This record gives sequence, structure tokens and C-alpha cells, in this order.
Amino acid sequence: MIRAFTAFTGEIDDGETAVAEIMDQLGGCEGLSKNSIGFLTCYSEFVDSGVMKEICDALPFDVIGSTTLGNAVRGSAGRMLLTLMVITSDEAEFSIGLTEPLSDGDAGALRAAYEEAASRITGKPALMVSFAPLLLSVSGDFYVNSFADISGGVPNFGMLAVDSNDDFRDSQVISRGEAYRDRYAFALFGGGVTPRFFISSISSEKVFMEKGVVTSADGNRVHAVNDKPAVEYLEGLGLKKNADGTIASVTSFPFVVDYNDGSFPVVRVIFSIAPDGSAVCGGDIPMGATVSVGHVDCDEVLATTTEAVSDAMLSGEAGCAFMFSCAARYLALGYETMSEQEKVQNLMEGVSTPYLFSYSGGELCPVPSGGDSAVLVNRNHNETFIMCLL
Repeated sequence: MIRAFTAFTGEIDDGETAVAEIMDQLGGCEGLSKNSIGFLTCYSEFVDSGVMKEICDALPFDVIGSTTLGNAVRGSAGRMLLTLMVITSDEAEFSIGLTEPLSDGDAGALRAAYEEAASRITGKPALMVSFAPLLLSVSGDFYVNSFADISGGVPNFGMLAVDSNDDFRDSQVISRGEAYRDRYAFALFGGGVTPRFFISSISSEKVFMEKGVVTSADGNRVHAVNDKPAVEYLEGLGLKKNADGTIASVTSFPFVVDYNDGSFPVVRVIFSIAPDGSAVCGGDIPMGATVSVGHVDCDEVLATTTEAVSDAMLSGEAGCAFMFSCAARYLALGYETMSEQEKVQNLMEGVSTPYLFSYSGGELCPVPSGGDSAVLVNRNHNETFIMCLL
């Protein structure tokens, strides 16, 4: 059995006041069970001011997390906010890990951190909760696939760090009060924890009927669909090409990717159209995958978030809930920047489950495979809302 508590503060500059607010909401951390762990997300200035570190140093348990561009817990939501969820249990075990700096596709740093953290868990971990750095040289697919091999398929749920800058230059991962731009922090759960996962991205009504097959691709770059340059495939769906060869608002028209292996499709945001007509995406798309194109706007974001949260709440009681939503979904909200956070708060009003909601630069969440909901495969997602109940 687990219990969870949440707290928040908007005090960026005064560490003493921020610590007092957090400790007051947590009841001074009295009554915690034998094992406890904290998960924290915050506006990047909480790191710069030192307030994040003061809060972590004041807590009697390990804390991991990341910066974000918006977050919410019961009672507060916003951009310039620090939120914390504490999970405590006599039966469940928690062990945090932190990699050495990551600069390329070498999985050795991931393996070393995982094996060290797993050595403190009895038996095979039941869940991995991840906060990964947003790096140009390392993809979300590399993280997911590497840890799947290292862990033997332990379900991996989490997010890539972001911040409020357009280029996410201040995005950082947090571990034990320190912030890192190039390290991966995670927590392993053991002791009979049973996670439930929920995911929602683009409804079928918002996906073009036409499908194509990826006939040339390299990692996250799709060169050709149906033996035509990717840009021509997109033009054929009615998307307008600019004089410089780019496509207007292309980030609002992501690929929906079917791996053709029986697993749940994933969404890949299209970041840009390269001069050679290829599509540069937010994750790997393999050759032979079937793709279609969807459209995301404010109404679609709110509808799919409502679907996932409602399904989760109908699935049974839970001790706590993690919710991560893609930064691209935040951008799709236009001027209604608070509407998804407010929707989550409204949906959760009728239940007592503590929750932590944060925006992410990529979503890590297992999906059913082979048509069997009990068989999960870890995936990296874009433009998606994910949720984990414990």
C-alpha cells in the first residue's frame, strides 16, 4: 500500500518562506511510512535562485524531477510554480539513480546507473519513473530502448525536461537538490507496486484518412513516404508549402506511426522540413512503418486529456497519479495556456487521488503490444498525454 501527499509554492526568491510553505502543506513530514520519495517539477528560476535546493535539502527523503513550463497539483496550477508529490509506504521500495553526463549514444552510463539503483531493490523492479535530459545528441528512443534492454523490460514512465524558453535552453533534470542539463534521473519502485498506464494523443476524427508507408528513413528523419519525398506526401494531404520549401505550422500536423507489430501507435511531431524535402521528427520512425497525419488544436488537446483522465478515474482507486503532457500540446492551446491544467484540476475535483501534472519535452510510457493489454512495450511519444496510476 502507498500513500501520497502533494505541496506547492510560488515563492521563487525566499527559500525560507518556500520551505515553510512546503513543510506546512506536508504536515512537517510527520507520519511518513518507512520508505518515502519525492517527485518535483518547477519553473527554471527555482533552480537559479537556489530555492529548489533549499526545499530538497529540508526534506527527509530523496527527491528527483525536472524543470517544466507548466505544472499543477491539487490547489494550484501555473508556470512560475514548484510542485512536489511525496509517495510513502511500508511495503513499497524506492531507489533513485542518476547517470553520469550523457553526450552520445553510449548506453554504458545508463547501465551503470540502473544496476547500482536496482541493487537496492528486492527482486525485479515493478516500475521506473524517469526524468531525462533534452539533448540534441541523444533521443528519447535511445533512452527507452536502451533501458528496456538493460532492465529486461521494466515499465518505464516519465518525461524529458523542458522549460519556458522557446529553445528549452534552461531545461534541467533534478536529483537530490542538484540540477543537471545532461544527466538522466530515475526512480525504481519495488515491493508489489502495480502501475496502470493511460495514454491519449490524437482522436481518429483528427487524423487524415490517407495512409502511407515509410520507404526511406534514418533515425528521426523521414526521407520518403510511398517512394516520394516526405514533403510531397504532406503536400498531397493538402498542407501548403512555402516558397522556401517549408510547410506552414507543420508542428501542428504530427505523424501517427503504426509500427505494424501489434503495438499501440505513437505520435511523432514534425519539427521541420529539411532542404532535401525530408521531415525532421521528434523521435525515430522506422522504414516500413505505416504513417498518417493528424491535426492538434486546443479543442483536441482538451478532449484527449479528458478522455485519458476519465478512463483512469473509472479504472479503480489509486494512491497517486503522475500526468505528463507534451509541450507541443501546450503550444497548441494558443492564448488559452492554462486550459489543460484547469481541465485536469476540474476532472480531479471529484476524487481524492493526489496527482502531479507537468509539461514535458517527450513522453515515456509503455503501450500494449500484440493486442494483449497485459503485454507492454516501452515507447517514446510526442504530442501525447500520459498518465500512471499507482
